[in-house]
Amino acid sequence: MITNKLILSGFATVALISSAASADVTISFTGLTLAGYQFAEAIAPGVIAGTLTGATINVEMTNSFWFTKANDLTLYLDVAPLSTGGLLQLGGAVNTGAAERRAWPTGGGLFSTNSTGRVDLDNAIDLANHPDMSFWIGNGRESYIASGTWTGSIVLHGVNLVGVPSPGALALLAVSGIVARRRRA
Repeated sequence: MITNKLILSGFATVALISSAASADVTISFTGLTLAGYQFAEAIAPGVIAGTLTGATINVEMTNSFWFTKANDLTLYLDVAPLSTGGLLQLGGAVNTGAAERRAWPTGGGLFSTNSTGRVDLDNAIDLANHPDMSFWIGNGRESYIASGTWTGSIVLHGVNLVGVPSPGALALLAVSGIVARRRRA
């Protein structure tokens, strides 16, 4: 296990976060370049709610240095400031000591340029029980001189953006709007 070797990135926004009120949140990025051990906060505490059941990665690595592989892109769940021993690590060669650590299904070959596939968690994470947790995106290659550039997305399953109504609520609002409009006419 490493000790205090994770580097917090200096940039504030790593991704475009979206949710279609379907209990999934997508983190999208283009040209995301990270050095080894470099992580950036992708989702701050309180932005999403629900129970994280898994994640799907779909990325292309467009640049690699010092043996960084496509599946070294890492999703890490931990409190700020970033440290080792978080709740979850998906991807990456470095072992951060997370309570649950899983590899992405593909992208581990030396010349792999894509990492795709879904990982279902052994233990779902109810975010209501962990209100101070942030989602971090980073390069999990175990070398400070390593670097990689990724374009693509990571979909978080079982969670949604706070304040986004469910599909049923949206349908109810649409129907009530139609009824109200007919009454006024």
